[in-house]
Amino acid sequence: MSAEHTHDEHASEHEGMTKKKIWQVFFYLLGITAVEFFIALYLIPKGIVGHGIGNFAYIVLTLVKAFYIVAYFMHLKFEKYALKAGITLSLLFIVYFIVLMLIEGNYQFIHMN
Repeated sequence: MSAEHTHDEHASEHEGMTKKKIWQVFFYLLGITAVEFFIALYLIPKGIVGHGIGNFAYIVLTLVKAFYIVAYFMHLKFEKYALKAGITLSLLFIVYFIVLMLIEGNYQFIHMN
């Protein structure tokens, strides 16, 4: 396999990243950030949305922004399914273990003091 062939394969996998697509993703991220600011500066202080719902909205919007950044700017969207599945599964296990440790730590804090 020549280096030229590998370069052509790599270039064909990333054809979807045009300047237009980069700007499109940028404006998606800008819009999501604007919604976050709107929630923080208008909805929560005026009592329209509670802190719990506001925090949930922040988490969801942050996860959407993280998806766009990882998928397009880190080029994960253009990788093979096995790599995407491996990274996603690893991330899910890490989040699961963090939540598990927080629950266990809270239990021990309440019952052991």
